[in-house]
Amino acid sequence: MSLEPSMGEVLHLHKQAQLQPQSQSQSQSQSQSQSQPQPQPQPQPHLSLNTDPPFTPHPWQPPPNMIFDPVNDVSKLDRHRVLSKKAGVRVSPLCLGAMSIGDAWKDTPFMSGGMNKQQSFELLDAFYKLGGNFIDTANVYTDDQSEEFIGEWMEARNNRDEMVIATKATSPYKARERGTHIATNFAGNSAKSIYVSVKDSLRKLRTDYLDILYIHWYDWSTSIEEMMQALNRLVVNGQVLYLGISDTPAWVVSAANTYAREHNMAQFVVYQGKWSVLVRDFEREILPMVRSQGMAIAPWGALGQGRFKTAEQIAQREKEQGPMRGGQEQTQAEKDISLALEKMGKEELGGLSIAGVALAYVFTKYPYTFPIVGGTKVSHLEDNIKAIGVILTDEQIQRLENTIPFDVGFPLNMIGPDPHETGKTNFPFLAHAGNLDWVRNPKGPSVQQ
Repeated sequence: MSLEPSMGEVLHLHKQAQLQPQSQSQSQSQSQSQSQPQPQPQPQPHLSLNTDPPFTPHPWQPPPNMIFDPVNDVSKLDRHRVLSKKAGVRVSPLCLGAMSIGDAWKDTPFMSGGMNKQQSFELLDAFYKLGGNFIDTANVYTDDQSEEFIGEWMEARNNRDEMVIATKATSPYKARERGTHIATNFAGNSAKSIYVSVKDSLRKLRTDYLDILYIHWYDWSTSIEEMMQALNRLVVNGQVLYLGISDTPAWVVSAANTYAREHNMAQFVVYQGKWSVLVRDFEREILPMVRSQGMAIAPWGALGQGRFKTAEQIAQREKEQGPMRGGQEQTQAEKDISLALEKMGKEELGGLSIAGVALAYVFTKYPYTFPIVGGTKVSHLEDNIKAIGVILTDEQIQRLENTIPFDVGFPLNMIGPDPHETGKTNFPFLAHAGNLDWVRNPKGPSVQQ
């Protein structure tokens, strides 16, 4: 039985106290106070500057029992970034390329390696534990194994909604040599091809939605209108959250996004393509288009597809895994750029590896860049993570680019690069009109400590 008074009893006692007659001493005190003028209270400042003891500000600290405690990063991979100006989803700075998830292609000229299910799970576990959540796969990779292994892994780890999974339509994932008699509609960007590809990808990935769906490449046969309408239906139905496009001319992407905007449809928010310090064709039309559209970039080949290595590293790689991808020898250009990357990493960037400097290059060139890194070894992943947050200077960028000359072609070799990139007027005709000060485009983000 509780001994505490009830709320009703408290209110009754308070009322009774108000009704009680005042004592004689209380009455005399009140009459005296009423006959004498009372001093008016002085307003107090919000912050007294003459406090005793002196006021000492302290930085705010959360209370020990605060519900929302600050997060401690597992690694630099755990510091996620907003994908693009048009997509607020948060992703890890590196995207794990899943073309080596599965071993169905290990004996083909296209791939010199691969991983069985156990090895794939080990790499996925390491990526996840280090804070990675962004994975790139496709309907065709390793004859379905890539999507299937990722789906099984997410189901086993119960982490589907923690991950951001990107897959691709377009490529012929069902073919006659794999038992499909008529395979013409299992490739391309028609409404039917996209629909059946997504239906099968959802099944293989064991999920009911895709975070990002890429058009793998432009098929030159499907109209932009049909392609965008088919993609928008998937977004409206909740099967796809964001749209991406890969290996497609800039004019197609620009026209597709313009059509989508004019018809209140979902637009492409990320572009995937081949880009590295050695292969810079990307910078002619794709990079300016991506910037103007507010899209992200997910470059593949940023590490030279494994060919940015010293002679010693090449020999070690061939000893452990056999010939390099495609069986081709390292070109002279690949040797030269590898030496330049190695020298800069050793002498100027605290021993950063060749791969690390190559990643820092693309990170620096555009702020919404999420390089796709493949490989089969956890040690390679850990080495790549060291590049996150490394921003090269203009002079370092120029030195690397001077190693292998690049002709941007017409009209850029006439009117010059975008002054927002260089910070100065590059076209003599424009400079002749007067001096202009330019606001430069931002570089990639550095990691806050």
